[in-house]
Amino acid sequence: MAAGGSASRRAQEARRQERLLREQWQTARQQARRWEAASEGERRIAAQLLVLTARGWRLLVDRRWPGTRAANVDMLLVGPGGVFVLDVKNWRSVPEASEGKLRVGGEPRDEHAAKLLAVTKAAESAVASLGMSPVAVQPLMVFAGHRVDAGLGRIRLLGEHEVGPALLSERSRLRAESVRAIADHLERVFPEYEGTSVTQTAPSPPQVQPQEELSDGLFDLDGLREAALEEALQAPIEQWMTFLHPDQVALVRRNWAGPARISGPAGTGKTVVGLHRAAHLAQRTTGRLLYVTFANNLPRVQATFLKTMSPAVADRVDFRSLHSWAQEFLHDSGVPVRLHGDKAQTAFSLAWKHVGRDSCLTEIDPAPGYWKEEIDHVIKGRGITSFEEYATVPRRRRRASLRRPHRQAVWALYEAYEALRIERGVHDFNDVLSLALAEARRNTAQHRYAAVIVDEVQDLTLVGVRLLHTLVGDAPNGLLLVGDGQQAVYPGGFRLSDAGIDIRGDRGQVLRTNYRNSKEILDTALAVVAEDSFEDIDGLRTPGRRDVDLTYHDGNVIRVAKPTPAEHDQALLEALRDLPPGARPDTAVLCPSMRAIGHYQRLLERAGISVCLLEHYDGRPVDAVKLGSYRRAKGLEFKRVYLPEHDAALANGSRTPDAEASETERERNELARSQLFVAMTRARDVLWLGSVNRHPEGR
Repeated sequence: MAAGGSASRRAQEARRQERLLREQWQTARQQARRWEAASEGERRIAAQLLVLTARGWRLLVDRRWPGTRAANVDMLLVGPGGVFVLDVKNWRSVPEASEGKLRVGGEPRDEHAAKLLAVTKAAESAVASLGMSPVAVQPLMVFAGHRVDAGLGRIRLLGEHEVGPALLSERSRLRAESVRAIADHLERVFPEYEGTSVTQTAPSPPQVQPQEELSDGLFDLDGLREAALEEALQAPIEQWMTFLHPDQVALVRRNWAGPARISGPAGTGKTVVGLHRAAHLAQRTTGRLLYVTFANNLPRVQATFLKTMSPAVADRVDFRSLHSWAQEFLHDSGVPVRLHGDKAQTAFSLAWKHVGRDSCLTEIDPAPGYWKEEIDHVIKGRGITSFEEYATVPRRRRRASLRRPHRQAVWALYEAYEALRIERGVHDFNDVLSLALAEARRNTAQHRYAAVIVDEVQDLTLVGVRLLHTLVGDAPNGLLLVGDGQQAVYPGGFRLSDAGIDIRGDRGQVLRTNYRNSKEILDTALAVVAEDSFEDIDGLRTPGRRDVDLTYHDGNVIRVAKPTPAEHDQALLEALRDLPPGARPDTAVLCPSMRAIGHYQRLLERAGISVCLLEHYDGRPVDAVKLGSYRRAKGLEFKRVYLPEHDAALANGSRTPDAEASETERERNELARSQLFVAMTRARDVLWLGSVNRHPEGR
């Protein structure tokens, strides 16, 4: 549409909204005047809110507070924007909110804020059984006769002119049927006082109204019209941001006496619970929260989701990858960091050439990459500093058996690498975490957080988990670990007990209902890892095929096998071109390697298909197919997932390891299957599996 056409459409919509609002305002004023027990200020505010009832909102006024003898709730408002608990004030002076304190005319009024938060908590409990997340219940303090728009922690302070536009501007969360169900439920939980109901009727037919009634300063037509216009042009409802299963809501709201963990198979909503938990804690604490994961693309996506879910607290949660946070922490602490991955890799290559290549390690695996992983994940990743400690440490998720001579050879390789790295004056990624852990233990006052939430915890090293635990210790509600050992995509492992973390009793929760994958998609993914039992970070060994409850049944698997890579790629392009309009933002092409990503980026762009790399994706809708690695897809989901040459990454093209394969080859095969499993379980509606029957030389 041309720019002029868009402007004309907006102007027409604005005029229509103004006519509707004038009609609705007159009807609302008449209804509010019937509320005899209310003050004039409360009637004016009720009229503002009754305007909303013609737009799908429900208003409950002067309700009894359950569990008390005589306390009341001024107003409860339920609508597309969520549930709002309102406390209406007729104070002469303008309220002031500063440093978490509420004052009026210089006098403290904190008890009013405390009461409103208590009522809000009661409303949260009332709707929790319906599966509504606490982030959708918001407290408002509204001031008659004043212009106010400020924040007091979780509470939003609004004047009578600001309240209507603010509520209309709320992002749509609830469908009409949900509004009805929630309002009906709250009517039962918060019964009315006799004679205090406000009848909510449809607006009267259009009629000429005296202009002075609309311009008496009690009704901000321009502000409400602009908000109504924006509401009419808003994006579609995003249901998942408001509703969870009641069991998930209980985890979001729970008080834990110490560190806690949420685990469960793929698709069970662990990340969603973690995000809602972050919003819930941010609403109830004054300090900052840290939400951390290993991958550096996920924090951007998660920050976008939280800002959409709960914008009032989004700026109180730091979403960071572990290494980027650690580097900033060290910089702020005055600890120099010289991270240089390429130079560190050169140091290792030289160490392998001089110490490792002719050692007994080649009997087990001649590939230097395996031994680099040993140093990264077993020695430095666990913070081991002496050979005697390394000689006896359990090498979790490492299949190859190392006798003492082999461990001595590994240690010699490690010492040579460290000497060359130090000689070049550079750090590797493990050094960053070790330095940060030492500084956090030395200076416990620096970068303290009210809570730390760790997503995909199984992908961290032991040193990384120790670092995050150090930030909050064993404080109640301080540390929440979210993750699943079956979805580990990096070698090596640890147990929580190694980090000094004790998850007791109900502080270890397992989600068992898959909300993402259909049976066909999940069965296909589980077939890849069915024979691979795994040891989770709690020390329990779990079979690869786990029982889960399914709630989604519409997805399907499409298998495409072609004799050549060219024909395979052509089939992929045809499938992507056949996508229905608007489908690309929810579509992903996932690859096992950077080389494959480069190939498919060139292929799609030459075909005129827009591409958004996962490393640049921030969670906001973009009209492009997402493209990235299996690893970068962790924590994400898409309606359609395409896995070109999905079986090429599996050794020998087979799901089951070759009986003749070495221990290290079987270990790599198992890790490749785990990564493929993660990629498959990102799919909700369609899982497209491409394969090439024969693999010519080359790609």
